[in-house]
Amino acid sequence: MTTAFPMLLGAYETTATAYGTTATAYGTTATAVEPTATAGEILVRCRELVRPALAETVGRLHPWVAEMAAYSFGWCDVGGTPAEGAGGKGVRQALAVLCAEAAGASGEAAVAGAVAVELVHTFSLLHDDIMDGDQTRRTRPTVWKAYGTGPAVLAGDALFALAVEALAAVPGAGAAAAVRRLSVALGDLVHGQADDLLFESRPWTGPAAVGPEEYRTMAEHKTGALLGCAAALGAALAGAPETTAATLDRAGRHMGVAFQVADDLLGIWGDPAVTGKPVHRDLRQRKKTFPVLAALSARDTSAAGQLATLLEESPDTPDDATTRRAADLIEQAGGRSAALVEADRHITAVERCLDGLPLVPRASAELHTLLGFLARRDI
Repeated sequence: MTTAFPMLLGAYETTATAYGTTATAYGTTATAVEPTATAGEILVRCRELVRPALAETVGRLHPWVAEMAAYSFGWCDVGGTPAEGAGGKGVRQALAVLCAEAAGASGEAAVAGAVAVELVHTFSLLHDDIMDGDQTRRTRPTVWKAYGTGPAVLAGDALFALAVEALAAVPGAGAAAAVRRLSVALGDLVHGQADDLLFESRPWTGPAAVGPEEYRTMAEHKTGALLGCAAALGAALAGAPETTAATLDRAGRHMGVAFQVADDLLGIWGDPAVTGKPVHRDLRQRKKTFPVLAALSARDTSAAGQLATLLEESPDTPDDATTRRAADLIEQAGGRSAALVEADRHITAVERCLDGLPLVPRASAELHTLLGFLARRDI
């Protein structure tokens, strides 16, 4: 099978950044804080810095697998025709770049780490879509729907292997530590995904029901581990002390819980034009998300009791009327407001982590800007 994907590399080969960029000394003091860019501008800048190396890395794959990877990044359509506008935000790669800059280095010092975490994130999405049966992502067919389940699994495996290779190629003594950090995050991610899948078979109420604390642990592992890894890798590759990298890892994990809770809110009340997913999608899939669990835990409210009855008696695939009623009851029982409080609590924890570190002011300000965007989005 032929593919047009290699054509996508042409515009980037001349500007690709080498992974071996030497970091400046940690703790460099900025003389002034420049006006902070918007979250969108920050994400675009970081994507543009990382994309040449990311495209070059993906281009080393088998052409068919490379096309599927490029499709998942939004770089092309099925068949390899170049496309624009269907890619993700690049949050994890941005965290790696910003944390390198916050540690006093150029963002180029973090490119290898940014490539690795973006590859792992995309690998996880490809497999997650298969496990959840999701047919669309970012308003177009998921990779398994467009190419088939087997090919999508293969593409995900290839991206995982590339991520390890990208970090192993980092020059100097930092490569082994970087690979170990990524391995820990991958183990946590799998742990969180396993818990999330097992939640589906547990009851809505009673002693075996999923509690909010179990949810937090799952979200930290499934979503927070890779965000924490991205932040820590950026700082470590910039030459920051291990204590700084560990604190940024902890900040990223809190960010992951906030991000997941926000995603849960979007999964119930989000605008399909923004999320690319059907309205009430999570309720239709009977997912045990934080707003639902928080609403069910409000035992003293009539709405919580009605919600429990509705969820326990509804069919495996509830209709639109049932999901609308469930969304209303979740809000009446306080699930929506509790989720917002939960997200804000973890954002405060992230801010405490960042404020306790000797970070370059401008990069620190951009981290705070990105944090606010991730936590709230359109919820």
